[in-house]
Amino acid sequence: MALDPDALDPDALDPDGHAAGSAGPDYHLDVPVALRWGDMDINNHINNVQISRIFEESRVRSFIEWMPDRPRRFSFLVVRHDIEFSAPVHYSPDPVHVRTCIGRVGRSSFVMALRLFDQSGTLCATAETTMVVVDPDTGRPTPIPDDARGLLSARLGEPVRFHTPRPDVAG
Repeated sequence: MALDPDALDPDALDPDGHAAGSAGPDYHLDVPVALRWGDMDINNHINNVQISRIFEESRVRSFIEWMPDRPRRFSFLVVRHDIEFSAPVHYSPDPVHVRTCIGRVGRSSFVMALRLFDQSGTLCATAETTMVVVDPDTGRPTPIPDDARGLLSARLGEPVRFHTPRPDVAG
């Protein structure tokens, strides 16, 4: 399905904040991630730093799935990563599951929404990662290339809503 170029403009989103032609608010990629015994801390749950690493692994796997042939000249950097913890994650040989999607696409940045569920299906942590696209030669921010914008917009899902309001960071 071809995406309407107007729908890729962040100012041309539908009333729910999704681009026409996107997967919609229910879209997510389910990424299973194995825990390690050494991920636990003295409180007998998975350490918060390890939770951040689980989110990182989920981001990497998401992009491998979404963009197996990464668009030419598409480089990006993490500029912000926020996590809200809602329940402890306890060690189990069964994997946790991280649901990932793109929460918003801006001119030169995009926001990824991530939700970590334990083995029983309890939401344990929610994260939002803002990434800015950079020119690989200069390292300076640059507009998202059209082919990458289309791939990102096709993965739009439900944005993260933290308990504490935050300013809009995608640009």
